[in-house]
Amino acid sequence: MATGRRPGSYVCGIDAAMDVIGGKWKVLILWALHLRPYRFGELRRELPGVTEKVLAAHLRELEADGIVHREEYDEVPPRVEYSLTPKGVTLNAALEPLGAWGKQHLLGPSAAAGEMREDHDVALIPGRA
Repeated sequence: MATGRRPGSYVCGIDAAMDVIGGKWKVLILWALHLRPYRFGELRRELPGVTEKVLAAHLRELEADGIVHREEYDEVPPRVEYSLTPKGVTLNAALEPLGAWGKQHLLGPSAAAGEMREDHDVALIPGRA
């Protein structure tokens, strides 16, 4: 959340970036939104295990940080969609090497070679298998 930031007290750029993406679900939210805009319920189904409360809080924080755009449509019933801002797209691009590192070093050589294993239920890098 923008009010919880520590401007001026960051040690480095990684410290500042981690303040924005810290938490279990934020990177997964970014990954999902890289594919397309989502409504809240759709996004929640894309992220099994996330609670409504946590998802709503993380989306508000990412919106306050300028990473996620919330679009309200004047319809009945009301419709809201979430998408990445240009700043969010650049953050996702910055996370791609981290996903590649995790695939290579933590999931093992078969994951780095593109082979599927039992624990592969989502791609670590948007747009890549």
